[in-house]
Amino acid sequence: MLDHKQVQDYIRTIPNFPHDGIMFRDVTTLFQDPRGFRLAVDQLLAPFVGQRIDKVAGLEARGFILGGAVAHQLSKGFVPIRKAGKLPARTIAQDYELEYGRATVEIHDDAFSPGETVLLVDDLLATGGTAEAGIKLIERLGAEVMGTAFVVDLPDLGGRARLEAMGMSVHALCSYEGD
Repeated sequence: MLDHKQVQDYIRTIPNFPHDGIMFRDVTTLFQDPRGFRLAVDQLLAPFVGQRIDKVAGLEARGFILGGAVAHQLSKGFVPIRKAGKLPARTIAQDYELEYGRATVEIHDDAFSPGETVLLVDDLLATGGTAEAGIKLIERLGAEVMGTAFVVDLPDLGGRARLEAMGMSVHALCSYEGD
């Protein structure tokens, strides 16, 4: 019997988490299902097959899971974009705004070479602040972000528009309006 589930069918919604009024989109249920996880990875990379990709970058933390799997499928290297203070060698940092303050992400200063092309991967696109910070880090090392890929897009929060305004290609497997 064929399984005709879509990626969205594997994602659990948890109301009022982390606080009242939020509909949390939990991708751990997608990751734990072998068919769902395979489907997501295949669909994340599908639009980019045949394009030049030198490395895949993933945003902490669920972007590591997805980005690592995409990099493996493409036989490319993987670069983690981490929260400040988590990487052991010399890093460069980029601050970004959160609704409740500021945060910082970092990459090793030798993660990319000038001219390399990079696919940026994460599980969720909300306001786009973390993705924008990741893009800026990659570009500061002279590499080019050739595309971005997300499992979930929350378009009402403006992240897609923000990244597209930067000239980024945005690929998302599903979206939830009103979040």
